[in-house]
Amino acid sequence: MDLQIAAALVPLLGWAVHGSILTHRLVSARRDPLTGLHTRDGWTARAEHCIRRHPAAAVLLIDLDHFKTLNDTHGHAAGDAALVAAADRLRTWCGRDGTAGRLGGDEFVVVVRNLAAADLDALIAVLHRPLDYAGRSLPLAASVGVCRLNELPVPLLTDALAAADVAMYAAKGRSRRGSRFSR
Repeated sequence: MDLQIAAALVPLLGWAVHGSILTHRLVSARRDPLTGLHTRDGWTARAEHCIRRHPAAAVLLIDLDHFKTLNDTHGHAAGDAALVAAADRLRTWCGRDGTAGRLGGDEFVVVVRNLAAADLDALIAVLHRPLDYAGRSLPLAASVGVCRLNELPVPLLTDALAAADVAMYAAKGRSRRGSRFSR
């Protein structure tokens, strides 16, 4: 190989490797390391895309009930197992029709293309299934707030999240189990 060609290729190879590393870091930064779900930034980009394309989309805000008690009673490893289980259940429920994310702590968020086609009762049931951990059955429960985008005057993600948050706290206040719709 000509020495000049080799000298020209070395920097190009370096830039290609550097670009690959940066791409990997960006993808990793958009995934929660514990659950593998999208982080707030990664989820937001996907949710906004979904909302633009699917007028029947809905946003769900999910908060695990009594998570601090579970964590304090059974340890942080049990708390982590509960977060991973909830994430797996959300990911499975969404399938190809939605995207789940972890906002932080024990708060999760979902956007689905069409809530009417999704089985919300099945989601509630699966989120309330006990967690098998270290040979014990630990209680797992969640409150879910739902906002249908087509019920908002302007279908904005920020407004949907705010409405789902209000609905989620109403669900917590009602029985700390189940779901509540906005409005």
